[in-house]
Amino acid sequence: MVKKPPIKGSKQLLNAWAFYDWANSVYSLVITSAIFPIFYGALFRTAEIEKVVVFGGEIARGPLISYVTSAAFLFIALITPILSGIADYLGNKRLFMKFFCYVGALSCVGLYWFSLEQIYFSLGCYFFGLVGFWVSFAFNNSYLPDIAFPDQQDRISAKGFSLGYIGSVLLLLVNLAMVMHPSLFGIETDAAGVAEIKAMRYSFLTVGVWWALFAQYTFFRLPKGYKKEGERKHILLNGFKELKSVWHQLGDQVQLKRYLGAFFVYSMAVQTVMLIATFFGEEEIQWGSDGERTTGLIVSILLIQLVAILGATVTARASKMFGNIKTLIVVNALWVLICIYAYFVVTPIDFYVAAGFVGIVMGGIQALSRSTYSKFIPDTTDTTSFFSFFDVAEKIGIVLGTFMYGYVAQVTGNLRNAIIFLGLIFVLGALMLTRVHQTKKEL
Repeated sequence: MVKKPPIKGSKQLLNAWAFYDWANSVYSLVITSAIFPIFYGALFRTAEIEKVVVFGGEIARGPLISYVTSAAFLFIALITPILSGIADYLGNKRLFMKFFCYVGALSCVGLYWFSLEQIYFSLGCYFFGLVGFWVSFAFNNSYLPDIAFPDQQDRISAKGFSLGYIGSVLLLLVNLAMVMHPSLFGIETDAAGVAEIKAMRYSFLTVGVWWALFAQYTFFRLPKGYKKEGERKHILLNGFKELKSVWHQLGDQVQLKRYLGAFFVYSMAVQTVMLIATFFGEEEIQWGSDGERTTGLIVSILLIQLVAILGATVTARASKMFGNIKTLIVVNALWVLICIYAYFVVTPIDFYVAAGFVGIVMGGIQALSRSTYSKFIPDTTDTTSFFSFFDVAEKIGIVLGTFMYGYVAQVTGNLRNAIIFLGLIFVLGALMLTRVHQTKKEL
């Protein structure tokens, strides 16, 4: 039986695209935000050390994970243009999306064996988990103008993020039960390790399986992609040529160029916050016992996810009433206030309050940034290149943000000083957005 080609704007196709957020968001929540940072800190506390020797030098656990994150995003920024160029000429970006989905899922499974004794293998799994998540997500983002009409894009983008929050929270609740009550799952403390830490290792396995399994629905419904006509020379470099072509096209797209500049700046701060928030909370907040620390951090992350569902929906409605750019300016201003508050956070209650406000603005700024860019790009079937440019700008921003965060923390010996740096970036992002004027497509 021959499968019918998907119809642009159809409910079935839109839902399949949005469902990939359900599949892969468990990585960003369980691995990036919740369980892994707690697990990572627990390994150091159990070993009673704060630094490890990596590449011949001693590095503290906070700056170390920040530097590895920077390296991963630098790698992502370099390979995304190459892959997008190949995808354009093969007309099968779904294949690349699949491959990196499986790379990420297998890396999550590999985290089960994470240890300080095997630090290079361990950090490698963390590294390729990030690569798999972000590269597959970049290809998924590039489908948005292919599968949805402009008037559908804000809503379906917000729906995707909302599905991701709901799905990831469901799995995190199971993982939370495993960590807090491991005996209920037959996990006991023995020679192989402490029950709670073993439960965290099992949670990494659940993420890998969930991600690969639920992605199948998206892969079944999404089209292969558009095959680009023309010569097949220099395919490996075509991605960079496409980025150069996009850059030249930006010369005639003044508002798009201004928006990309602003996005580059504020996204640097948003993604850095998302990547280091739990590491900050694990190290800086006065939790008391290890059990209170684990419970408190996971509850905080759950709070962020639940509030983010509301935040994404409210932001989408606000953009319809006031316009995308004005809404993004307000959201950036709220981020500045959060950074000021976070600098003084000490107690668990303080951290919960900060988490609630982060949730409100986090979901909204992600969904709205994606759909705003989709509206700004000119009409073209070469959406992969434009979204590749978007993703490269985002990833280079993350490289700078996470590296400078780690550097400030390492030099000053205080993670809180890096929070001030992030707040200043949000101020600059808001100011740059004021130079972007609304277009009819955004009203």
